[in-house]
Amino acid sequence: MRGTSTAAAVLLTASLVLTGCGAGGSDAGDKEAGARAAQPADRAPGGGTADGSSGASGPSSGSGADSGTGSGKAPAKAPAPQHVIRTASLSVEVADAAKALATARTAAVDAGGRVENESTERVDDAYLASRIVLRVPQEKYDSVLAELAGTGRLLGRKADAQDVTDQVVDVQSRIATQRASVARVRELMDRADRLSDVVTLEAELSRRQADLEALLAQQSSLKDRTSLATITLQLTEERKEEPKAGEPEEEGRPGFLDALGGGWNALVAVVAWVLVVLAALAPWLAVGLVALVLWRRLVRPRLAARRPAPVPGPRPEEAAPRPAEAPEK
Repeated sequence: MRGTSTAAAVLLTASLVLTGCGAGGSDAGDKEAGARAAQPADRAPGGGTADGSSGASGPSSGSGADSGTGSGKAPAKAPAPQHVIRTASLSVEVADAAKALATARTAAVDAGGRVENESTERVDDAYLASRIVLRVPQEKYDSVLAELAGTGRLLGRKADAQDVTDQVVDVQSRIATQRASVARVRELMDRADRLSDVVTLEAELSRRQADLEALLAQQSSLKDRTSLATITLQLTEERKEEPKAGEPEEEGRPGFLDALGGGWNALVAVVAWVLVVLAALAPWLAVGLVALVLWRRLVRPRLAARRPAPVPGPRPEEAAPRPAEAPEK
């Protein structure tokens, strides 16, 4: 019984070592696995069919090769589809931002896309500026871009295309390798008898499943970005030109009601300013009035009492000498 347990432990250890080596060497075989994944489903990696028969030995393939090339070579493989991430940004000046925004939404929905983000603000209380992010299918990318550029006067345009075919194939191969690795660990768990082995395998399975989920999330992100193009549209309304300094504004001649309204507004403004000035001078006037009352009631009578009475002097007519009378003849 002990010999059987020892043999099982040795077998389990060797399986774990081989599983780890297979997971460590998965990066080196990603290109080959990606190439195998890109082949048609009815053909084996070596050029044969799924049932193990050679494609070149069949009557149809052999006749096609002889008729096409005149030799026994297999026909060329179909090129793998490209995966491209397309992004574009447009800046357009329009007469009505709200109307142009509705046109952009309609264009995206009719093309089978969606509105990713949208924002609108009023700048300097003068005009509207809107920004909208659209996601449209790759096959409708050019037509939607042309339609959006025709909504007004084009101010700027920028487009970018990034080929991520190698990255997509690499992620696919990693996912296939990781799934095979998870399946091998599950098989080992089914054959494990000891609790310690089960715990170790469960930890290894959790780690590999987490790596697999991360790869699946990366694949989903790549699929979304390669299937839907991103268009960022910036809409601004036309700015009204203000008159230059020194140039009179063109205005019509005012009528009677305009003159009456202007005069009434001027009167109301003058009265308001007079009231404001009086309100500002009210404390000073109150202090001056109190000071005047105190001067007339208290200070002035005391000053008059302290002043000495005037001394009576000779009258002017008595002080002046009389003229001498002339002698009688």
